[in-house]
Amino acid sequence: MAVPDPQISAQPVIRQLDDAAINRIAAGEVLERPASAVKELVENAIDAGATRIEVAIADGGKTLIRVTDDGCGIAAEDLPLALSRHATSKIDGSDLLNIHSFGFRGEALPSLGAVGRLTITSRVPPASAACITVAGGGAGKVAPAALNSGTVVELRDMFYATPARLKFLRTDRAEAQAIGDVVKRLAMAEPFVTFILRDTSNGDQRTTFRADAETGDMFDALHGRLRTVLGRDFAENALAIDTERDGFHLTGYAALPTYSRGAAIAQFLFVNGRPVRDKMLLGALRAAYMDVLSRDRHPVAALFVDCDPTLVDVNVHPAKSEVRFRDPGTVRGLIVSGLRHALANAGHRASTTVAGATLGAMQPEQTQPRVYQMDRPSFSARSMTFQAQAPTPIPGFADAPSARFEPAPTDDARLPDAGQPLGAARAQVHENYIIAQTETGVVIVDQHAAHERLVYEKLKAQMAESGVAAQALLIPEIVELSDEDRATLLAASEDLGKMGLTIEPFGGNAIAVRETPAILGEINAEMLLKDILDELSDQGDSTQLGLRIDAILSRVSCHGSIRSGRRMQADEMNALLREMEATPKSGQCNHGRPTYVELKLSDIERLFGRT
Repeated sequence: MAVPDPQISAQPVIRQLDDAAINRIAAGEVLERPASAVKELVENAIDAGATRIEVAIADGGKTLIRVTDDGCGIAAEDLPLALSRHATSKIDGSDLLNIHSFGFRGEALPSLGAVGRLTITSRVPPASAACITVAGGGAGKVAPAALNSGTVVELRDMFYATPARLKFLRTDRAEAQAIGDVVKRLAMAEPFVTFILRDTSNGDQRTTFRADAETGDMFDALHGRLRTVLGRDFAENALAIDTERDGFHLTGYAALPTYSRGAAIAQFLFVNGRPVRDKMLLGALRAAYMDVLSRDRHPVAALFVDCDPTLVDVNVHPAKSEVRFRDPGTVRGLIVSGLRHALANAGHRASTTVAGATLGAMQPEQTQPRVYQMDRPSFSARSMTFQAQAPTPIPGFADAPSARFEPAPTDDARLPDAGQPLGAARAQVHENYIIAQTETGVVIVDQHAAHERLVYEKLKAQMAESGVAAQALLIPEIVELSDEDRATLLAASEDLGKMGLTIEPFGGNAIAVRETPAILGEINAEMLLKDILDELSDQGDSTQLGLRIDAILSRVSCHGSIRSGRRMQADEMNALLREMEATPKSGQCNHGRPTYVELKLSDIERLFGRT
């Protein structure tokens, strides 16, 4: 129990806070850490039309943050006004929904000046450059300065005016990493702008990130920028996304399921070019991949949602990292359907990193020094040596349980399927792996995993065509819920009915479960409803029922597929390869693991030192 402070009078007095206190309070909302300051300043530079933005930091941004741009600049007479709260050039205040810029609240610069030592130097040609300094909320006078063009904003000793905030910052390395993440996200949003991040700690000047302006159309520029930020592997294994629905346009790139991560650290979402961390959008991304990834793997994607600004409210939080859509269901459906369509169109494709990991696992023995052509024996001498060293045929070897080989053809005419993407089957080893020959290399197929995906896709297609069969309960199960939960479930009853789950109101706050999906067998209806409620509350939509049905189909397909240990004839193996080529998502099994590995002949030759 709180003890009354004797220094506080019985009657509290209402007083007006001064501007310095107001700015420090506002800074607590806008400026969480140095990365927040970098975000606000770089966004201002982008809004100013900059084509080159350079960020310099020291000690994780605690002692120095300097942002230099070549934008339109700030006129000398406007510099004092720029340091006033809620003074901005982005909007006129008449419409807070029609926002076309990153910044619009007019809080960043005064907040920075309230907690640190801020200097702004800017020039608007043909006028001369000018600068203004503010420390701890106290602004100086405008003074002449030297600058060719654009603006330089320098913040030193962040939080010196509020030292308590310094205790909550992390290490210099962690803060610098957070700044790098902010710069990279903004670089993805603006591929036609050059971004440079330098660390000047301890008197050194290291360039920790650089992304030069891209050229070409928007998709080519974005692909090039993502290659710079996320790496070549992502660029090579990403699918282009371009789809529209009801005024919303979704673009970007999403990686193949076999190129996934163990944590959700490579998911980048943008709304009208603004980087956001929206729970609903992340849930939609996860739902789109739920059929091709296991629960412990996470997709990699950079997705951009563009729409009329009046359809989304970005004025939800001072940091502007959260948004609110007028019709969230449409956006979620667009992301889920767009990604699933792209994954289906990818067909049997698997990520190139699978082959890279396979080659990396192969450790060739130390090769002998290179033998030059003049040191090689003649063709006739080699032929005689090979004949003398030829192994004696072993009776019954062809019937050995570990491998079944097709006879080697004398010409290409005997391998008509070699030109197909997955090639022509040549052997089955360990009665589980099919070895196929392509025009450029070798493909190794896990026959059980591949056939499991094929059967699973067939079962899903059949269910989509004939619907989900429901079984009526002999005695309806009555579930007591709160008034709010009851209303939430009844609002979704039509969608649940399409999945075979029929519910009805049963007086008071109770719900009667009349039918359940037949494929699930005997279930605990109360637990199922609570799982669905949790997801409806979290995301506004539920995939729990669909997930359970898909899990049953996956289990059925696993038991109904070609088992490991079964010998297959050449025509069966080739038929499996052709069906994989024609089936969507056959590049990975139901759990997200690759169904095949492709090794290029050049990579195999490199293993043996033949290059």
